[in-house]
Amino acid sequence: MEERMDTVYPYLVEAAAEAARVAAGVGPDRLDAPSPCGEWDVRTLVNHWVLYGSHGLEHRARRLRLPAALTERDFTADEDWAACYAAQLDRAVAAWAAPGTWDGSVDLGFAEQPAPEVAALIWAELVLHGWDVAHATGQEFRVSDGAAALLLHVVEKNAAIYRQYEGFADPVEVPAGASVYERALARSGRDPLPVRS
Repeated sequence: MEERMDTVYPYLVEAAAEAARVAAGVGPDRLDAPSPCGEWDVRTLVNHWVLYGSHGLEHRARRLRLPAALTERDFTADEDWAACYAAQLDRAVAAWAAPGTWDGSVDLGFAEQPAPEVAALIWAELVLHGWDVAHATGQEFRVSDGAAALLLHVVEKNAAIYRQYEGFADPVEVPAGASVYERALARSGRDPLPVRS
């Protein structure tokens, strides 16, 4: 599978809508609850998700660095953070629809990477952390079959480097009949089937 606008962008649109739906279901009483992401509580996880999955997504498309005003912000301090996140996701998706955005490379600060690969990586983080938020708040993060296949591809392609920098935990074993989505989550170090007989 090759990362291109036609193989990634439709799933970016899909994931943004799903992320907005899940965010709307995060009650203020859940923000201090634990999350699947190590020592992070839901508030810390959500702030990371909002920052990189919406603002970072737009800034990468526009070839801009994230300003300190965003990296230091507690988005959840605003009562309407979920609605603001949904609006920012729309802006990010629109930025990746602009002509020429998928051409060339993106300067990541430590290296340059082809724009389609960068888009796919941020998209995968949007989905994976969306699953984390949903899992921590009693929800589901739903993906289509095509999105699940892309997620498995991106996770398998980048798992080694993510583990090197502790972005992924060790892979989790799943039954032979696990879905593609469950396999992708498991390869990223998440346990998609926490309750087993």
